[in-house]
Amino acid sequence: MVTGYSIPDFDPGYSIVPNVLTDAECDSLLSALSNMQRGRAGVRHLMRNSAVAALAVDQRLLEIARPLLGTHAVPFRATLFEKSGKANWLVAWHQDTALPLASQFDDAGWGPWSEKAGVIYAHAPVWALSQVLALRIHLDSSTSENGPLRVMPASHSAGLLTDAQVIEYARTHPSMECPVPRGGVLAMRPLIIHASSKAREANPRRVLHVEYAESLELAAGIRLAVT
Repeated sequence: MVTGYSIPDFDPGYSIVPNVLTDAECDSLLSALSNMQRGRAGVRHLMRNSAVAALAVDQRLLEIARPLLGTHAVPFRATLFEKSGKANWLVAWHQDTALPLASQFDDAGWGPWSEKAGVIYAHAPVWALSQVLALRIHLDSSTSENGPLRVMPASHSAGLLTDAQVIEYARTHPSMECPVPRGGVLAMRPLIIHASSKAREANPRRVLHVEYAESLELAAGIRLAVT
């Protein structure tokens, strides 16, 4: 059970829950992922990994996700983001708007469409993104030195913004850094405006990003792919 965690009356679009996984559990997961082929920023499509799939349905994570989604929380996508001295990058202010889908369909508000590694993706409308929550599981401590996530609290309430609108919002609203200890979890709404800078040290910052929905069926004929 996750202790000391409660949902705030005001939804800032993110929350940090420390001490969810133990050091031993973090080490075990990193070992299970050690032989996975890396891209520039990490590893995608990790729901196919048995260790990740088991962790995604761990009761401690579901206890965080369920109250923020509704009655249920179903994991559908997992990605390892891995910054280090050899793989270092910055991410500009943005919202997460693309979802993996079981099939393509013709419905207003969805698109543009794309396909990556056999998975169909589309940029989704607000009503679909509001049914999604990400849990960022920190396998290393995230500090000011290794490129932590930065967010603009409550920015998800502004809705789905264009790139130009995101830039303008970022120019006129405050942001905050989100340090998270090893084994801690950061929960975030996909529409919260967020970014991260390059790491200033060589120590790795590995984060397992798992996304949940109350149901894989977002609406009739619209089903999330598990990837």
